[in-house]
Amino acid sequence: MRLGQFGLFDLDRQCEELSGAGDPLVKLADVVDFELFRPELERALAFSDRSKGGRPSWDAVLMFKAFVLQALYGLSDEALEFQIRDRSSFQRFFGLTPGDPVPDAHLSWQWRERLTRSGTFERLSERFDRYLQERGYIAQGGQIVDAAIIEARRPRLTVREKEIMKRGEVPADWSEARTRQIDRDGR
Repeated sequence: MRLGQFGLFDLDRQCEELSGAGDPLVKLADVVDFELFRPELERALAFSDRSKGGRPSWDAVLMFKAFVLQALYGLSDEALEFQIRDRSSFQRFFGLTPGDPVPDAHLSWQWRERLTRSGTFERLSERFDRYLQERGYIAQGGQIVDAAIIEARRPRLTVREKEIMKRGEVPADWSEARTRQIDRDGR
């Protein structure tokens, strides 16, 4: 391949390489069924049926995914628009290809405002967090370079260990490191 020219399968190869490198958005897409959020989004947004014409609205689930990435990576509306245009991993997550139109910063702001005014944005954020937790995951947000979805650690305790801990004691055969690793006060 010459510089600046794409071959027929170059995009597929790039996606495979991203997946092989551990693309966290592939993991997020595998863990979360975003379609579960569609009914509440569409009720809250209540767009017209477009029978009188006009430009069709962006897909509600695509926009919700954008808000998830915005929170996960700490992006402004402008930075979100740029990252969707720039990053092939973001485009793949949204089902877009290079050159497809992307939601602009003003649109993101308008949708968020509409969802916030109706109280839907906060409800969906809490529901999304619960959804992840129920599946044993936590969202670790941060900089664009290190945000990730990781599986939450679950200690494996035997029945005997659980009975001892219910009495407020620590099993005698536990090492000091094991004792520090287990949260004996948490539920």
